[in-house]
Amino acid sequence: MEVNFKGRVAIVTGAGGGLGRQHALALAARGAKVVVNDLGGAVDGSGGSLTAAQRVVDEIRAAGGEAIANGASVTDYEAVQAMVGQAMDQWGRVDVLVSNAGILRDKSFAKMDLADFRLVLDVHLMGAVHCCKALWPVMSEQKYGRIVLTTSSSGLYGNFGQTNYGAAKLALVGLMQTLAIEGQKHGIHVNCLAPTAATRMTEALFPPDMLSAFGPEAVVPAMLVLAAEGAPTRTTLCAGAGGFEAAHITLTQGRFLGIGADVPERLAEQLDAVRDRAGESVPGSGAEQGANEMRLARGGR
Repeated sequence: MEVNFKGRVAIVTGAGGGLGRQHALALAARGAKVVVNDLGGAVDGSGGSLTAAQRVVDEIRAAGGEAIANGASVTDYEAVQAMVGQAMDQWGRVDVLVSNAGILRDKSFAKMDLADFRLVLDVHLMGAVHCCKALWPVMSEQKYGRIVLTTSSSGLYGNFGQTNYGAAKLALVGLMQTLAIEGQKHGIHVNCLAPTAATRMTEALFPPDMLSAFGPEAVVPAMLVLAAEGAPTRTTLCAGAGGFEAAHITLTQGRFLGIGADVPERLAEQLDAVRDRAGESVPGSGAEQGANEMRLARGGR
């Protein structure tokens, strides 16, 4: 696979610093024209300024690339539509979306205000939905698109104090699964990236001697592969400190227990067998769960 973006146009949200900045710089270095989007707010989403986005644009231009700044909040669908319009007016197409914008409002679930839960969902999940929705007609018309949604190990596997963040991040995997199916006929590939990186949102979680190893630039190769012309689709790549893994939602072979009054007790007795991961599969669609249950009902054929 050749990983270059000559002639391509990319939108990177949350690109004023951290991971987003590195994504924007890397895409530009490999030939992409880049819309650098950033609200310019604090880690909790408060405030806003175009300064951070413009600073990254200046970096790209100083290196000989092409970029424009945009300060839209991804929570504002009309502003996101205007951002896509800005890219179309400037360059006539958009090939790549790296949906990276996010905030944190961490607290244990017992102490979390519901407004903070909703806001995190609004930024991470609905922010990605807004960007995908605004770009879908453009990419469908082009018969080409590459979308990279930023998920997280907190969504895939859980993390104390992040029910809002984790729920939003796993929801993005669900969004990817169906968008990839629907986008296939239009040449639109949709993938997820689960980064482990020391940024202003996360650097307090890392031991001081590991901060440099977990720099955001170490995640960028996974993004580039997921956004390239030869990218897979429906893939969740995990990346951090030079290591790369793939995450899957799998289905076990299961057990047939039938229907009857004693099934709850029998299921409880055989739960380990139902959960046995030997021979598990990665379903190609949600229908495959039903197909497996039909197989079990027919005697395992």
